[in-house]
Amino acid sequence: MSADVLSTGTSAERALSAGFDARKGALPGGRDVARYRDAAFRAFAAAGLPHRRVESWHYTDLRAIMRSALPMVEAPGAAEIEALRPDFSHPGALAQRLVLVDGVFAPELSSAMPEGVRVRSLASVLNEGRADLIALLAPANADGADPILSLNAALMQDGVVIEVAPGARSDDPINLVYASTPGGPSARFSRSLIVVGAGASIRLAESLHVRAARADETFSGLQNFNCLQNFNCLIASVGEGATFNHTTRMTGGEPGGVRVESLIASIGAGAQFDSFALVTGAGLIRRQIFMRFQGPGAKSALRGVSLLRGREHADTTLVVEHAAPDCSGRQLFKYILDEEATGVFQGKIVVDPLAQKTDARMLSKALLLSDTAAMNNKPELEIFADDVACGHGATSGGLDADQLFYLQTRGLPFAQAEALLLEAFAGELIDGLGDENLAEVCRSEVRAWLSRRAPPGVHS
Repeated sequence: MSADVLSTGTSAERALSAGFDARKGALPGGRDVARYRDAAFRAFAAAGLPHRRVESWHYTDLRAIMRSALPMVEAPGAAEIEALRPDFSHPGALAQRLVLVDGVFAPELSSAMPEGVRVRSLASVLNEGRADLIALLAPANADGADPILSLNAALMQDGVVIEVAPGARSDDPINLVYASTPGGPSARFSRSLIVVGAGASIRLAESLHVRAARADETFSGLQNFNCLQNFNCLIASVGEGATFNHTTRMTGGEPGGVRVESLIASIGAGAQFDSFALVTGAGLIRRQIFMRFQGPGAKSALRGVSLLRGREHADTTLVVEHAAPDCSGRQLFKYILDEEATGVFQGKIVVDPLAQKTDARMLSKALLLSDTAAMNNKPELEIFADDVACGHGATSGGLDADQLFYLQTRGLPFAQAEALLLEAFAGELIDGLGDENLAEVCRSEVRAWLSRRAPPGVHS
């Protein structure tokens, strides 16, 4: 099938169609993968870029925001890899790391994995054609549900496939690093998979890494990282009785950029899946999570903290499906919004008819530090079983004036009292990470963000 360039739609949609037509022959994978790509792009083309009339994208109108689609980034060359080497070879560099450079797996910058963990590039798995892994990389219940997931499936360039053997354990996290090189405006499409075997226990920590341009480097068009477009997807299959802890730090991103991060998780019987995200904004960020309880007795906690200022926009959208009985789910997301920032939380819990004894709770809390900040909350429940305990809620408001007054009566200046309360608000979730090193990194990010705030009443 040859994808014809759309003659209708926005200029960005036409550019994406032309880009797929031009690049699909060079993308990894055999005939079966090519057919999957074609079907995924047809699904995207039928829907187009999501907009306000799409319910799950009502508060993040990507069609209006993405006036143009940037060209797909080229695979990094030896020079780009070598320029990043000092960042990953010093004594304090992350251990147990997997590095994607512009969306392409870079084994030269990666390190050894713990026993029982096997890693390969997405491209090699697609070219090998291993049916069981490709089936996990192409979950039929998820890709057709969202046009950006379909777009990512059609254009996925590379990523990593992590297989954790049954019973394998590692106390230290595996660090998945998304590194970007300086250059002109470009788009990245990565898709990664982690398969956690039965009874295994593993932690995956995602983070961004940006190499600054040297003084002698110049680029045509927009400079450095302005208006980069990133569409990444992580798929997790958590086996029976396994424990998978996941953290992601979306900090130090690209001003003016667009980043959509998707997480698809399938949780087996008796398994535990916890995920935490720290977002400090930069342009537009959307995190969307599609999670399914596949087996009975599974547990999950999804949490996050977003810190936004200026005109930054951060959207967290969840769909949590309880398809098995006796499962427990908790979702708690916090936002601190300053200046003209916009926060979005949309969460839907779906309880299938067979999912009796479901215990599910969802909550969003937002602190608005200026009159021009905005928070959009939309929690939902769809319950088709009759023996469940489910609830949801959302709160938005300012800091407690009595708490501020109390701290000031103890001699703290207003700015210090405010910062102390904000740090405590975010710290409640960070303290529960279960890894003190990661928790301290997140605390440092929160303190750094607070230190960069304009003095109270002074906004640009």
